[in-house]
Amino acid sequence: MCFSKTRPDDRPPHDPGRRGVVAVILRGETMLVIRRSSRVRAPRTICFPGGGIRDGEDEPAALVRECREEIGVEVRLIRRLWECETAWGVRLGWWLAEIDAEAVPTADPAEVEEILWLRPDEMASHPDCLVSNRVFLAMIGEGKISLV
Repeated sequence: MCFSKTRPDDRPPHDPGRRGVVAVILRGETMLVIRRSSRVRAPRTICFPGGGIRDGEDEPAALVRECREEIGVEVRLIRRLWECETAWGVRLGWWLAEIDAEAVPTADPAEVEEILWLRPDEMASHPDCLVSNRVFLAMIGEGKISLV
Protein backbone atom coordinates (compact mmCIF):
# COMPACT_ATOMS: atom_id res chain seq x y z
CA MET A 1 0.00 0.00 0.00
CA CYS A 2 1.14 3.53 -0.58
CA PHE A 3 0.46 5.85 2.30
CA SER A 4 -0.22 9.52 1.56
CA LYS A 5 1.69 10.59 4.65
CA THR A 6 5.06 9.27 5.61
CA ARG A 7 4.89 6.61 8.28
CA PRO A 8 6.81 7.24 11.49
CA ASP A 9 9.84 5.03 11.79
CA ASP A 10 13.17 4.71 13.58
CA ARG A 11 15.34 6.35 10.94
CA PRO A 12 17.37 9.27 12.22
CA PRO A 13 16.27 12.66 10.82
CA HIS A 14 19.30 12.90 8.51
CA ASP A 15 18.56 9.50 6.91
CA PRO A 16 15.94 9.89 4.18
CA GLY A 17 15.75 6.11 3.58
CA ARG A 18 15.10 4.73 0.11
CA ARG A 19 13.60 7.29 -2.24
CA GLY A 20 12.12 7.06 -5.70
CA VAL A 21 10.27 9.02 -8.36
CA VAL A 22 7.36 8.31 -10.68
CA ALA A 23 6.43 9.97 -14.01
CA VAL A 24 2.80 10.42 -15.00
CA ILE A 25 2.88 11.12 -18.75
CA LEU A 26 -0.40 11.87 -20.52
CA ARG A 27 -1.35 11.67 -24.18
CA GLY A 28 -4.97 12.58 -24.68
CA GLU A 29 -6.99 10.45 -22.28
CA THR A 30 -4.27 7.84 -21.87
CA MET A 31 -1.21 7.53 -19.67
CA LEU A 32 2.16 6.00 -20.48
CA VAL A 33 2.47 2.78 -18.48
CA ILE A 34 5.18 0.15 -18.45
CA ARG A 35 5.25 -3.56 -17.74
CA ARG A 36 8.39 -4.17 -15.73
CA SER A 37 10.89 -6.71 -16.94
CA SER A 38 11.10 -10.10 -15.25
CA ARG A 39 14.60 -9.13 -14.01
CA VAL A 40 13.66 -6.17 -11.76
CA ARG A 41 11.83 -5.69 -8.45
CA ALA A 42 8.09 -6.35 -8.68
CA PRO A 43 8.63 -8.24 -11.94
CA ARG A 44 6.07 -8.04 -14.76
CA THR A 45 3.83 -5.59 -12.91
CA ILE A 46 2.13 -2.67 -14.65
CA CYS A 47 3.15 0.75 -13.34
CA PHE A 48 4.24 4.24 -14.27
CA PRO A 49 7.88 4.71 -15.32
CA GLY A 50 10.33 5.81 -12.67
CA GLY A 51 12.85 4.46 -10.23
CA GLY A 52 15.31 5.13 -7.47
CA ILE A 53 17.08 8.36 -6.64
CA ARG A 54 20.86 8.06 -6.59
CA ASP A 55 23.13 9.82 -4.11
CA GLY A 56 23.57 13.43 -5.16
CA GLU A 57 20.42 13.50 -7.32
CA ASP A 58 17.26 15.44 -6.67
CA GLU A 59 13.85 14.20 -7.79
CA PRO A 60 13.79 16.01 -11.16
CA ALA A 61 17.26 14.81 -12.18
CA ALA A 62 16.46 11.24 -11.12
CA LEU A 63 13.19 11.20 -13.05
CA VAL A 64 14.74 12.57 -16.24
CA ARG A 65 17.49 9.92 -15.99
CA GLU A 66 15.07 7.07 -15.21
CA CYS A 67 12.79 7.91 -18.14
CA ARG A 68 15.78 8.15 -20.48
CA GLU A 69 16.99 4.74 -19.26
CA GLU A 70 13.64 2.90 -19.14
CA ILE A 71 11.71 4.30 -22.09
CA GLY A 72 14.32 6.19 -24.13
CA VAL A 73 12.67 9.61 -24.10
CA GLU A 74 13.38 13.02 -22.65
CA VAL A 75 10.71 14.20 -20.24
CA ARG A 76 9.82 17.70 -19.17
CA LEU A 77 8.55 17.89 -15.63
CA ILE A 78 5.43 19.98 -15.15
CA ARG A 79 4.78 19.75 -11.41
CA ARG A 80 4.97 17.48 -8.41
CA LEU A 81 1.64 15.78 -7.80
CA TRP A 82 1.99 13.74 -4.64
CA GLU A 83 4.30 12.07 -2.17
CA CYS A 84 3.77 8.76 -0.46
CA GLU A 85 5.61 5.96 1.24
CA THR A 86 5.17 2.42 0.06
CA ALA A 87 4.55 -0.49 2.40
CA TRP A 88 8.16 -1.54 1.75
CA GLY A 89 9.53 1.80 2.96
CA VAL A 90 10.30 3.67 -0.27
CA ARG A 91 9.33 7.34 -0.31
CA LEU A 92 7.99 8.22 -3.75
CA GLY A 93 7.64 11.61 -5.41
CA TRP A 94 4.99 11.55 -8.16
CA TRP A 95 5.44 14.03 -11.02
CA LEU A 96 3.28 15.11 -13.93
CA ALA A 97 5.56 15.09 -16.98
CA GLU A 98 5.31 15.41 -20.73
CA ILE A 99 7.16 14.17 -23.78
CA ASP A 100 7.17 15.52 -27.33
CA ALA A 101 4.06 14.53 -29.27
CA GLU A 102 6.27 12.87 -31.91
CA ALA A 103 8.37 10.97 -29.37
CA VAL A 104 8.20 7.20 -29.61
CA PRO A 105 9.02 5.60 -26.25
CA THR A 106 11.20 2.52 -26.62
CA ALA A 107 11.51 -0.08 -23.86
CA ASP A 108 14.93 -0.97 -22.49
CA PRO A 109 14.46 -4.76 -22.23
CA ALA A 110 16.68 -4.96 -19.15
CA GLU A 111 14.09 -2.93 -17.23
CA VAL A 112 10.89 -2.75 -19.26
CA GLU A 113 9.09 -5.56 -21.04
CA GLU A 114 6.35 -3.49 -22.64
CA ILE A 115 5.10 0.09 -23.03
CA LEU A 116 1.35 0.68 -22.99
CA TRP A 117 -0.94 3.69 -23.27
CA LEU A 118 -3.91 3.08 -20.94
CA ARG A 119 -6.82 5.12 -19.64
CA PRO A 120 -6.82 5.49 -15.84
CA ASP A 121 -9.73 3.04 -15.49
CA GLU A 122 -7.95 0.46 -17.68
CA MET A 123 -4.80 0.73 -15.60
CA ALA A 124 -6.65 0.57 -12.26
CA SER A 125 -8.56 -2.54 -13.29
CA HIS A 126 -5.53 -4.28 -14.81
CA PRO A 127 -4.78 -7.43 -12.75
CA ASP A 128 -1.02 -6.72 -12.83
CA CYS A 129 -1.23 -3.09 -11.68
CA LEU A 130 1.16 -2.27 -8.84
CA VAL A 131 -0.70 -1.49 -5.59
CA SER A 132 0.84 1.97 -5.10
CA ASN A 133 -0.36 2.90 -8.59
CA ARG A 134 -3.91 1.79 -7.76
CA VAL A 135 -3.87 4.07 -4.70
CA PHE A 136 -2.69 6.98 -6.85
CA LEU A 137 -5.37 6.31 -9.47
CA ALA A 138 -8.08 6.09 -6.78
CA MET A 139 -6.99 9.49 -5.45
CA ILE A 140 -7.35 10.94 -8.95
CA GLY A 141 -10.84 9.44 -9.16
CA GLU A 142 -11.74 10.95 -5.78
CA GLY A 143 -10.54 14.38 -6.90
CA LYS A 144 -7.69 14.47 -4.35
CA ILE A 145 -5.07 14.70 -7.11
CA SER A 146 -5.60 16.71 -10.29
CA LEU A 147 -3.79 16.06 -13.56
CA VAL A 148 -5.07 19.28 -15.12
